[in-house]
Order: sequence, then structure tokens, then C-alpha cells
Amino acid sequence: MAELNRLEKGGRIERAQSITFAFNGKRYTGCKGDTIASALLANGVDVVGRSFKYSRPRGILAAGAEEPNAILQVGSSPSTTIPNIRATQAELYQGLTATSVAGWPSVELDMMAGVGKVGGAMMPPGFYYKTFMQPESLWPTYEKYIRKAAGLGKVPADQDPDQYDKLNHHADVLIIGAGPAGLAAAKTLVGSGLRVIVLDEQNEFGGSLLSSTEKLDGKPCMDWVAETLGLLYSDPNFTLLARTTAFGYYDHNFVGAVERRSDHLGENVSGIRQRLHRIRAKKVILATGALERPLVFANNDVPGCMLASAVSTYINRYAVASGSKLVLMTTNDYAYQTAIDWHNAGREVVAVVDTRQESNGDLVSKARSLGIKILTGKAVIEVSGSKRVTGVKVASLNSDASEIIGKATQLTCDTVASSGGWSPVVHLSCHTGSKPIWNPDIAGFVPGPASQNQLFVGGAVGTYSLGAVLEQGAGAGLVSGEELGGALIESNFITPKAHKYNESQPMALYHIPHIKPTSRAPKQFVDFQNDVTAAGIELATREGFESIEHVKRYTAMGFGTDQGKTSNINGMAIVAKALNQTIQETGTTIFRPMYTPVTFGALAGRDTGKLFDPARFTAIHEWHVSHGAKFEDVGQWKRPWYFPKQGESMQEALTRECMATRHSIGILDASTLGKIDIQGKDAREFLNRIYTNPWSKLAPGRCRYGIMCKEDGMIFDDGVTSCINDSHFIMTTTSGGAAAVLEWLELWHQTEWPELEVYFASVTDHWATMTISGPNSRFLLEKLVDGHDVSNDAFPYMSWQSFKVAGVDARVFRISFTGELSFEINVPANYGLYVWEQVMAAGEEFGITPYGTETMHILRAEKGFIIAGQDTDGSVSPQDMDMNWIVGKNKTFSYIGKRSWEREDNQRQDRKQFVGLLTKDPSVVLPEGAQAVFDPNEPIPMTMVGHVTSSYYSPVLDRSIALGVIKGGLSRVGEKVYFPLSDGTSVEAEITTSVFYDPKGERQNV
Repeated sequence: MAELNRLEKGGRIERAQSITFAFNGKRYTGCKGDTIASALLANGVDVVGRSFKYSRPRGILAAGAEEPNAILQVGSSPSTTIPNIRATQAELYQGLTATSVAGWPSVELDMMAGVGKVGGAMMPPGFYYKTFMQPESLWPTYEKYIRKAAGLGKVPADQDPDQYDKLNHHADVLIIGAGPAGLAAAKTLVGSGLRVIVLDEQNEFGGSLLSSTEKLDGKPCMDWVAETLGLLYSDPNFTLLARTTAFGYYDHNFVGAVERRSDHLGENVSGIRQRLHRIRAKKVILATGALERPLVFANNDVPGCMLASAVSTYINRYAVASGSKLVLMTTNDYAYQTAIDWHNAGREVVAVVDTRQESNGDLVSKARSLGIKILTGKAVIEVSGSKRVTGVKVASLNSDASEIIGKATQLTCDTVASSGGWSPVVHLSCHTGSKPIWNPDIAGFVPGPASQNQLFVGGAVGTYSLGAVLEQGAGAGLVSGEELGGALIESNFITPKAHKYNESQPMALYHIPHIKPTSRAPKQFVDFQNDVTAAGIELATREGFESIEHVKRYTAMGFGTDQGKTSNINGMAIVAKALNQTIQETGTTIFRPMYTPVTFGALAGRDTGKLFDPARFTAIHEWHVSHGAKFEDVGQWKRPWYFPKQGESMQEALTRECMATRHSIGILDASTLGKIDIQGKDAREFLNRIYTNPWSKLAPGRCRYGIMCKEDGMIFDDGVTSCINDSHFIMTTTSGGAAAVLEWLELWHQTEWPELEVYFASVTDHWATMTISGPNSRFLLEKLVDGHDVSNDAFPYMSWQSFKVAGVDARVFRISFTGELSFEINVPANYGLYVWEQVMAAGEEFGITPYGTETMHILRAEKGFIIAGQDTDGSVSPQDMDMNWIVGKNKTFSYIGKRSWEREDNQRQDRKQFVGLLTKDPSVVLPEGAQAVFDPNEPIPMTMVGHVTSSYYSPVLDRSIALGVIKGGLSRVGEKVYFPLSDGTSVEAEITTSVFYDPKGERQNV
């Protein structure tokens, strides 16, 4: 299909490289350097989508990130399709496939279009709150169809085949925006020795200069851009990132940015598709420019209505004239350049309609000299046409443009460009909590006082003259370089000379009046994407919404992918007028990240699939696999669950493992236990504050079990901590809680006790740990330690020693989680498999039996040992768990949780307390989580008094056992409790002590 609107010359496209692409099932051609939007305009495509609420046909409005209408689905397969891509930013590539995200059965013939014709009456702001209240029985139906109608685009149905990654940067200066201001700032820092990052969301650096006809030092402005980029690329301390959008600006000068590395190359391209840059900078220069505002007038959404600056961009950068006959409406001199560009492209300028009563600036004079018709004191009040502009009505305005005077006249045209002035891009400055300030001189909001080490330059602060923008940018670079001690080069401060235009005062006008009242006039759109009209905003204020934030949420103004970039100022002005106040009094909404939408893929980077939640394996894992272990996930670890032999059921395997450990020797891979190395002269003091029991007198070579609580006094984690020397301790934690405990320790040290000299390091992965338990474990250890005395006298319970095990340096701890004589052997992880195999070989004569986590749980439950996170749930204290013995009675200092135990609620006698449970029928194993009641005959809802936390069949006791928490349980030992089950039956059990086996602990102390 011929490119009807492609100009014969000009632009920055590569005409020799023709590209074929498809849009809504039809094939078109474009050029390398086109965006989808410029290529569609070149091919005369008018309708690119349908509006969200009224299904009105919509065309391309803008040329950049502010585009609200041309939101497309791009991609040809269920795995590569991408929703909500802005056609104005998506670069064209060979074979690109794009479709509109709305319109059924097609965007040209949309069955929902009829709703739009009567939608003003049927769907005012908040209509869903008012319409779908009754009957309540139809709420599910309402929800179904409302959800079906909502949303833009479709998520990919298959797994994303692309790759993403992340990169961290530390820079002296970060410059966001590579237009004239940003490049001038960067140029001053060349050769300074400072690390500088310059990023821009466009595919080329230059910003507004890419579509400008202005000259610098008498030469095309892009010559200066090329010269400046040559300097920047020559400096090894500069990082230049094109196609990179800074989407979020956070505390401490931290900026998130996404680089689109291969989006412009096509689908299924090898390499990284997008990269997330996480940038920490000493100084940030925001050179983000400004966005042109459309004017609000009747039917201003008809395809062919565009921003004036966008019309110029398509002509000068893409060699595309978006129509044949132009009517331009403006409140300022800058937009006259669009009429001049249109005229120079060989197209007809029907008229420039200037809302000001008088305008005599240089650009106005130039337009007159070209014979362009200028109508002053007038406005376009209404557009004719449905799927394309066919004409406009023009009428005279009174002196303050508040009402129409006289009759309207009709002008025939196919394109309407409007300019209501410029709005500084303040979005990133808002992210740090700085509220924008209204500047009446530019009729726009500018950034508030800097909340971080940052500077604002150029259009971002309402400076629009090219010469002033360049000087301001260079000044920001100079200030930054001097502040950071850079070796600045004076010649880099010189900025090129730009023509200074004389201009007339712009007019602060946002909403064009109509002959009819706003509520009766044809729709005047403020937010194009969400179909928010001037009438809707006025209605919101009449219904009592006076806060601009409330109006935004009630009308949906500023929602959607464009985040109000073209609509917010106009909406605020309409609210201000309706409430008879100034825009400054009305205020603005606060922009939040993201500046433009960011894919989840980019945020995740490589942390997907197995890397999202990585599986962790111990050094002995391969041995477990080869010996038939069944595994379970504990945190991220793959831990052996049990070791079934041929033909064994799970219970048979557990019985064999338990009995072997109780009567001879069992071995457990305990490498997953969290291990935190704690060092520093204040390590003891820190442990005293973290744990509930005292640590001041723990001697080197000794171990102690400890409980740590949260501020509310509830158990957080537990484990054994061993004293290496007076300033060095090794803390063990639960396998799943290691990361949380380390974070907890760092939190208290850094925020509450920074004066303590103490340091923490996770060493979980550094050590392989194997625990040998059972009456023969000492005999086994003696075979492996070359005569080292491991008798009870030489190596007492709750102590540790260093010696060689199987010839490998080891730390051996005499601690027990089974209630049996046990030794925990720790060796460097690289030797873990070797030592395990040596232990297994040496233990053959004793019938050594490997056991997994399930047997470990049974053995510890028989002894009444708790598992933090299973028997505790964040709502029980040490006292509730019958562990008052671990609370330091004589500790003279405060420790975490201590004060909370004095609260009245923690003193209640009916709190859930930790007890043992023995079912009346020994063969019945209670389900974990089963709820307890005292009266099994109580009508539903029954009064629940506790629940089962752990439940097993005990081979050594030949019966079921359970642990649980029961209200007032410690004073109810010997009483009955009942557990109603889902099948309608109820299990009777007796409340007992939590220790079922070897209550005196004699077996572990031999």
C-alpha cells in the first residue's frame, strides 16, 4: 500500500530500507527509523483504537510518551505478544505485527460504538457506583461483564522466551534527559574525571532538537548534537544509555531505569531484551523537558486532532504530514512553527486560530509573510467528522475567553492541531515527595524545592527558549562538577548561539467555551484514554468532590498508561473554574512510579523460573539422590525427607529410621541449619539483648540453647549458640529462618544499638553438618578421631571441640535434638561428601542408618522439643510454651520482649499453652491443625480452645503422640479434650506433659 502521507524529502528516516509490517490484519510499508505511529500516519491510517468507556474511534494524538490513544498489542505469537505498547515509541522492524487493544469485531466497526453515542447520559462519573447497586443477586453478573469490558490488551498466554537482566551503577552525576539541556550539562563534565551517566528514552540523543529546524551558531542544530556526542563518547567515564526510561526516582538519589535493548530488532532476538539499571548517584540533573497540552473543545478526540508539536515532529523527524488541510488553534507563539512546518511541507494551512486578541511575535510575523491566514480572538469550538476530521466550527471569544460571541463559521480541513502551552515534566521530582508549585508565568507546575541532591534544568522548570535552555544546562553541569571536585575544562562551558525570538505573551486557556453549556455541548475530552470529559469533571464538583485527588479518583482522570501527561493540567483548570478558585489553590495530583509502564520481565531480570526461588542443595545431596532419598522443601533447601528401601511404605521407613537411632546409630544431614558467625568485642552484650537467657558467663568451648522473641514478647526463632572465644560466637537457627534472623540481627544493630561493636556473617553454606545420634555414636566417633578422647568427662554435653574427623579439620558439637547421645560434625563444605562417606563406612558395623526430616521430627517430638514456626506461630511466648526456665530472671539489662510479658493480655491464665496430647485410641494419629474443643456436643459454631501443632506415630512408644496449644493447658494436665474432624467424627485425647520419652534426659547425657 502506498505511503500517501510520506513527504518526498526530509526527516531522519532511512528511505532506502523499506520495512513491511502488519496492523489489524493489513500489510503496510514504512522505513527504518519510523515508529509504528509515524508509519501508520504515512499510510493514511486514521483510526488506531477505541476509547475505554465510550468506544469512540481514536487516532494518534502525540509523538512520544504522552500518547493516550495509540496503545497497541505488538507481537505475532502467544509467547511474544506484548500489550499496551505506545505506537509513538515503538520502533518499526521487519515483520512487526500490531493490533488495536479495543474494538469488536474490529476497530473500524465496533459493536460498542453505539454506547458512545448515548454514553454521556448512561455513563457519567461514578455510574458504576450508582447503577449496579440493586438487585444484590445480580452482583456476580455485573462483575463478570464489567471485568470483561475493563482492561487494555491481552497478557501473553505462553512463557516469555526473552531474557532480561539487571545492572547496578554508582555515578557521580546522573543526567536524565539528553535533549539540549541534558547534553549541555553533560558536555561541561567531559574530561572532569567524574563518572557520568546520561540516559534518554528516545532511540537517539537530542530530545526536541531531533525534530527542530532551529540553527545553532548558524548551522543545523543536529550538527551541535553530533559534535557533543563525539566528546561524550570519547570520555571513558561516561555511560550513555539511549532507549532508556527513568521510571522511578527514590530516596538517596536512587533511580530505576529500563533500557530497551532489542525491542526494536524484532521478536525472538537472541541476547538481552530489556535491562533494568539501578543507579545510585551523588548528583542528579533532571533535564526531562516539557509536554505540550492539548486544548479542550467539542469533539476534540476525532482522529486527525493532534498536538501541534506532534504534527511538527512527524514532519521534521519522520517526513510525514498527517493530512492535507490543517487548522491550527493556539494560545502561544511556539505553535506557529507547526503552521510554518506544514506550509513548508507543501500542505495547505487553512488557518491559524489564535485565542489571543493580538499576537505580534517573530514566528507570527513569519507565518504572515508566508501568506498563512491568521484569525485572532477566535477559537475552534467544535470538530466535525467521525473517523476523521472533516471540518471545524470557529467562533469569536470575549476578552477573557470565557464565552463565545457571535456566530460560528465552518472551515473545511482534515487535521486539527492544538496547543494550550507546555507542561514541565515534573513526574520524577514528585517521586521523592516534592510537591509541584504552580508558576503563573508559564501557566504550568514546576518542581518544588529539591528534596535530594538534584538540579532541574530546561523545560522541566519552564525554560523554553533554546538559548536559555543551553545556558541553564551548562550551568547545572558546572555547579555539579565544582561541587564534586571534578577537573573541569573551561572550553566545555561555551554554548552555541541560538536565535532569540521575540514573542507575545501566551494566554492561560485550557477549556474552550461552546455555544451550549458544557453539559449540553458535544463531548469535550480532557483525558482521552479514560473518556473523562469537561462535563464529567464539572459534575464531580457539583456532587461534592472538591479535592483534586478525589476528583481524579471519581472520574478516573489521569489513570491509565499515560498517567495524565496531557490531561491533568486541563482537568485541574476545569476543577478550579468550577469551584471559583485558582489553579494554585486547587493544587495538583502527585505522580508516582512508574513514569511509563514497565514490564514485569524487566523488573524480575534473571530472577525467574529456578532463579526466582533457587533450590539449594547440601554438599551431600548427590549421595542422598543415589541412595533413594525422598525430598521435601525446607525454605529453599532440598532436604532428605526419608530414605525408603525397596518395597517399604513411608511409615515402615520412618519406623526403621527411628528405631535404628534409638537403639544404635542414625545419621542426619543437618547442613541446612542456619549458621551466623558473630564477632566483635560487644558480641556477648548483643546476645544478652537478643536472647531471653543470659550469655555473659558462657565460657569458650561451651554451647547454650536460646530463644529470641519479637518486641511483642512472642517467640521468633531458636537455636544453639556456641562460644568460640570471648568475642566470637556461632549462632545456629532454623533452616527456614536463617535469612530472617540475620536480617533481624542487622536491624537491631544498625537502628537501635549502633554503638555496639559487633559484626555478622552468614556461614551456612561454608559448613557441611552431619549429626550422628544414638547409643553407639560415641563408639563411631572414636573410630574417626585418631585417639582423641570423646568420653563424657572429656567432652561433656553442650560443649564443642576442634579436632580432625577422618583426617579433616572439624568442629564437633555435643548437642542433641533427638534426646539421644549425639555429636554434630561440622567440616568445610568442600569436604562434606568425603567425610559423610567416611562416617558411613565406619558406621557399618553398628548398622548406621541415614534418616530424614520426618524421622527428625518424630524423635524431637518424643522429647517435647519445639520447632519454631511449627509449634509456634508468632502468637505464643516462652511462658506459653512452658519454657519459663529460659527467661533470665536475674538479667539486669533489658532484652527484646521483656516488657511485653508484663502486659495484662500476656498474664491471662487462659492463654493457649504448650502441652502433649495422647489419643484414647493409640492407633489414631491426630491431623496437624485439628481444632480442639472441651465439649464435643456443643452446637456449631463450637468454642475452639486450641489446635494440634505436631502429630506423629511414635515407633519407640508404639502409639500416636501429638503436641499442641490448649487454652490453660498447663493447668489441665490429665483432662480430656476433643478434636472434631471433617468427616463428622470426634477424637478424644488426654492432655499430658509435652515430654513423652526419657523425661529426665538421661540418654543424651551419658
